[in-house]
Amino acid sequence: MRHYEAMIILDPELQESSLGATIEKLLKVIPADGGTVDNVDIWGRRRFAYEIQKKTEGYYAVVDFHAEPATTKELDRQLGLNESVLRVKILRPDAK
Repeated sequence: MRHYEAMIILDPELQESSLGATIEKLLKVIPADGGTVDNVDIWGRRRFAYEIQKKTEGYYAVVDFHAEPATTKELDRQLGLNESVLRVKILRPDAK
């Protein structure tokens, strides 16, 4: 299993109280394929430097997880299909 970090930007129209449950629902593919979600850090609502899909702000979340590369591809695909997700960036942090 490899260590990954995902930055997810969600639609500002979502209710802030249900943000944690929404992110948990989006990440259910990781434990289903044998991976682990280590940490979910919700940064809250932030303003964009430029418009994304005609929106000027969104909810940011950073997720640390361990998974197989195939699981990561499937997660990226599913997040791309979800309309409440504005942007996703998944990367492998430097091993130190």
